[in-house]
Amino acid sequence: MARSALLNVMVQAALKAGKSLGRDFGEVQNLQVSVKGPGDFVSSADRKAEKIVREELLKARPTYGFLGEEGEEIKGTDGAHRWIVDPLDGTTNFLHGIPMFAVSIALERNNEIVAGVIFNPATDELYTTERGGGAFLNDRRLRVGARRVLSDSVVACGVPHLGRGNHGKFLVELRHVMGEVAGVRGMGSASLDLAYVAAGRFDGLWETDLSAWDIAAGILLIREAGGYVSDWDGGNSILETGNVVAGNEYIQKALMEVAKRPVPSR
Repeated sequence: MARSALLNVMVQAALKAGKSLGRDFGEVQNLQVSVKGPGDFVSSADRKAEKIVREELLKARPTYGFLGEEGEEIKGTDGAHRWIVDPLDGTTNFLHGIPMFAVSIALERNNEIVAGVIFNPATDELYTTERGGGAFLNDRRLRVGARRVLSDSVVACGVPHLGRGNHGKFLVELRHVMGEVAGVRGMGSASLDLAYVAAGRFDGLWETDLSAWDIAAGILLIREAGGYVSDWDGGNSILETGNVVAGNEYIQKALMEVAKRPVPSR
C-alpha cells in the first residue's frame, strides 16, 4: 500500500513506541514474582511510550495539537489538526503478561478522523488507515465480516472492572446480547477490539464509557474496511459520548437494537 507522509510519521512513531513497550513487556514476567510487583514499572512504561510518540509526532508536525492519555492536552497553533494517542491501550493485560495491548494513534482534521494506526508489538500486527484509502493489516487489505445475522456472529465488548463503568447496566446488556449471538469476547483493549472488527475476526462490537484515545483510530479503520460505526443513538458523537456500536451494515444495526433493549419488568 502507498502511505502518505503523515501516515508514515504515525507508523514510525507507533513502531518506535512499540519497540520500547516490547522490551518492557519482556520484563513483566520477572516482576510478577517480586514483592513490589510490576504496577509502578508498567506506569513508567506507559509514560515512556507516550513521550516517544509525542516527540516523534510533534517533531514532524510541531504546530499540531496533541491529546494523550498520560498527559494534559497540548493546544496546537495549527487549530485544524490534533493527534489523539493512547500509548498503551490494554494496560491491565500488559501488567499481567497478556499479549493483547497496542499503541493507538489517530489524526483529527477539523473534527474528523483522517488517519489511524494501531500496533500490537507482542504480535507484530500493524493496522493502518487513511480516509478514502482503505484499511490494512501489515499491508493486507481489510474488509469487515460478511455475516448478516447475530446468531452466527461473535461480538466483542468492554467488560467494566473495579471502579469503572456501570456494572449493573452492563450485565443487562450482556444478558440481552449473549442470548442472540454465537459468542461474546472481551479482549481488554478497545483499540484491538475495533481492529478485529475491521479485520473480520469479530463480527461486531458494543462498548461504553471509553475515552477518545481508545477508539479514534479504530473508528476510521472499521469505516475504511466497509463497516459501520456509530454512538448508541445511531449518530456520530462517538468521541464525545465514549459509547460505540460497530459491525457491518446488518450486524451493527441489529446489535444496537439488542444491546439497548430495556430491562424487563418483573
